Amino acid sequence: MEKIIVGVIFGGCSNEYEVSLQSAYSVITHMDPAKYEKVLIGITKEGRWYRFQGSVENILNNTWWSDEANCIPAFFSPNRYMNYLLENQNGHITETMIDIVFPVLHGKNGEDGTLQGYLELAGIPYVGCDILSSALCMDKDRAHRVVALEGINTPASIVFSRSQLIEEIVTQTSQLHLPLFVKPVKSGSSIGITLVNEKEELPSAVAEAFSHDERIIIEEFIEGFEVGCAILGNDELIVGEVDEIELETGYFDFNEKYTLTTSIIHMPARIDHDMTAKVKDTAIQIYRALGCSGLARVDMFITPNGDIVFNEVNTFPGFTDHSRYPNMMKGIGLTFSDIIEHLIQLGLER
Repeated sequence: MEKIIVGVIFGGCSNEYEVSLQSAYSVITHMDPAKYEKVLIGITKEGRWYRFQGSVENILNNTWWSDEANCIPAFFSPNRYMNYLLENQNGHITETMIDIVFPVLHGKNGEDGTLQGYLELAGIPYVGCDILSSALCMDKDRAHRVVALEGINTPASIVFSRSQLIEEIVTQTSQLHLPLFVKPVKSGSSIGITLVNEKEELPSAVAEAFSHDERIIIEEFIEGFEVGCAILGNDELIVGEVDEIELETGYFDFNEKYTLTTSIIHMPARIDHDMTAKVKDTAIQIYRALGCSGLARVDMFITPNGDIVFNEVNTFPGFTDHSRYPNMMKGIGLTFSDIIEHLIQLGLER
C-alpha cells in the first residue's frame, strides 16, 4: 500500500510556540510509519519556514532551527491541486508532494484560521477545523455571541479595544461583579489572563492582556468547576469521556496547565450519568454551532446549582501523551495513534 505523505507543521510565530513543539513531538512519534511518510515543516518564532530533516529530539528540545544542515527554506506552492512543498536549496527549487497537512500549531498564526486560509488557497487538504470555525473559536467574544444564540449560558462580559482609556474601561467594568477575568480576546494556554479580585488590580491586568492582543474581554468569574469534552469528527461525531479540573486555589493558568503543581485532572469527571450526558450534548451543540470539524475540545463550567456555562473551544488543544484531549479519547478506548489516523482520514474526506 502506498504511504500517505503527511506534512507535519510545528513551531509557529505565536506565544504558544513551545507548546507546539511538545505536541508535534508526540504526533510525529505516534504516527504509524507503515502508513504515513512524514515531511516535517518547522516555523520559527520569527516566522521563517523550513523543511526539517534532522532528529525529532531536536524539535522537543527546541534546537531544530539551529541545525542549519537539516533546515531547508520551504513554502507551499500557491498553485491549486499541485500540492507541493517547494524547497529552496541554494537557489535550486525542489518539489515534494504533500497529500495532507497536519498543523500541530497552537494560538495565533496557526489555530486562528490564517494557516487554514493559506492551505485552502493552495488546495492542500489539512487536519482540523476550517478557516471560519478556527477564527470564530479563537475569538472569545464572537464565540460567546454565537453560542449564546443557541440558548447556552455564557459569562457576562464586556470587550474593549486598545484605543479606549483605562478610566473608561474601569467605569464600564463597574457593572460587572468581582472577581473578574481579564483576557486577550485571541490567545490560548491562559497566556495574558489575570484573575482580578479587587478593582485596584484592573489597570495592570488590562495592560497585561493588551500586551498580547488589540482587543480584550473582561468577564465575570463563574462559581463552580470546569469540565472539558473532547470531540472528534466532521458529520458523525465521536465524543470522549468528560474530564474535570480540580483546583486548589485561583484558576487553571499556564503553569497549572502544563505542570499540574496544585491542580488535579479527574477523568472521567466526578459527575453523575445525567450531568455527563448533559455536558456531552451541550458540547456537541457548541461544536456544531461554531462549525467545527476534525477535532476540538469544548470547555465549560458547571455551577453549584447544576447550570452549564460555556467557556471556550480549543480547535487544536494540547496534544502530548499527558494532554487532556488524548486522555479523554483514551477513556473511550482510542489510542494516540488511533486519534491521529482518524484525524488524517477526516481531513482527506473533507
